[in-house]
This record gives sequence, C-alpha cells and structure tokens, in this order.
Amino acid sequence: MARQRAGWWVWVVAMLALSGCASTRAPDKGHFVERTVTVDGHASRYQVFVPRDAQAQRGTLPVVLFLHGSGERGSDGRRQTQAGLGPYLRTQARTFPALVVLPQVPDDGEWSGLNNRIALAALDATMAEFGADPARQYLTGMSMGGYGSWNIALEQPTRFAAIVPVCGAVLAPHAVRASLFVESVADEADPYAAIADRLKSTPIWMFHGAQDDVVLPDDDRRLKAAFDRAGAADVRYTEYPQGNHNAWDATYADAAMWEWVFAQARR
Repeated sequence: MARQRAGWWVWVVAMLALSGCASTRAPDKGHFVERTVTVDGHASRYQVFVPRDAQAQRGTLPVVLFLHGSGERGSDGRRQTQAGLGPYLRTQARTFPALVVLPQVPDDGEWSGLNNRIALAALDATMAEFGADPARQYLTGMSMGGYGSWNIALEQPTRFAAIVPVCGAVLAPHAVRASLFVESVADEADPYAAIADRLKSTPIWMFHGAQDDVVLPDDDRRLKAAFDRAGAADVRYTEYPQGNHNAWDATYADAAMWEWVFAQARR
C-alpha cells in the first residue's frame, strides 16, 4: 500500500510538472487579446491580434491598424473582428507575421475626430506593449474604414509605411450618409489632387469592386489618376471586374498584397 501511495504521488508530481511546462510554452498560433484605451475621458475597448512567437520578435514586429466598416460599429469590443481582416487572421493564425490593432467606432459614429484619436492611441499602446517596429506601421480599412484610412493618413502623413484602403472613397456616397467623407480635403476645389499631393510619397494600394453599388468606384479611379499626375512613387489600384461592395475578402486573402505591404518601411 505504501508503495502504491508513493507511486501515485510520483505520478501527480510528474503531471503537475508537465502542466507547468505546457502553461509556459509559447502559443503555437496567433490569438486575439482585448484591451481598453481612454482618450479625453472616453474608454474604448479594442482587440489586438498577437502573432505566434511575438515575444521573441520584440522590436522587429510589423503592426497593422485595421479600421472596420459600418456594420461592425458598437461597444462590445468584438464585432470589429467578425468581418474583413479579423476572419482572415483566424484562418491564418499560425502564419500571419504581424500585430494587428482593431479599434471600434461606437454606434452611428464615423472614423473621424475622437474615434481617430482613440484608434491612434490604441496603436501607440499596442506598439509599446508588444514592441512593434516604428518603421513598419501599416494602415488599412474597408468601406467606412476605407474613408477612415484617408482621414488618418492625412492627419499623420509621415507615420505609415503603406496604406491599403478597400472600397472607400473621398466624397459622401449617399445623401443619407452625409457624414461619411474625407474631412481634411472637404473644402478643396480638387480633393483628389489635394490627397495625392499630400500622400504621394507614401506607398498606397487601393482595392474596389467594379460593380460596387454601395460606394461607387469612381472616387478611387479619380484618386489613381490624381496620384499618377502627381508623380507618386508607388500607388496602385486593383479593381475586381465582377466584384461588388465586398472587396475585402479578396483583398485580405491576397498574398501578393501582404508581401508588398510588409516589404515597405519608413526610412
């Protein structure tokens, strides 16, 4: 009986030791964590996708700021991971190599003003916590977030190494959504030329569906022409001939796009 008890304790100790090892082992795939940031007295929850082996890559990690569309607005701190980049990250959790910051706009809000300051504060907090590379910050957004990409890029014209606006635009798409537009060029006689002049040194790749009837592709076509006239170094435009408003699934699944993004760095 004494030998049996001794053997049982040996087994328990061994299992505890193995459990301790498992708990300290680095995750074998990326995962989401929730954080909160407070700006001007407003607390906002956001998500961060943390790639595998993030701790070992401190100081060298690229970081992507993702701006969601209208359907993901709210205060739950999770809905912004359920469309666009979030679902792609879940399918590529073992291999996606970058931090991703996913802030959330409250109901009926836009990517402007306080919401943009919150997004940038979440980006700053993530960079400090996980050790992102300041030279490898990237910005992307879809639909409403495509507009937001221009708004934030124009506010911070030297910050991002590359920008990927997806099915966004410059002017309000419908009279019933008059609040959705790129604010800092709203009073310009030619807002497309103004954007091109301010961001012509930043690598940009725009994506849109040719059949989009929610946010028409006209503004992206005009932007591409304006960047060409401004002599932009690297501004690309991909239009999916059969694509409607959902251009984000194809864009975020495009390996060539990510290869191009992660090759960019601010110097």
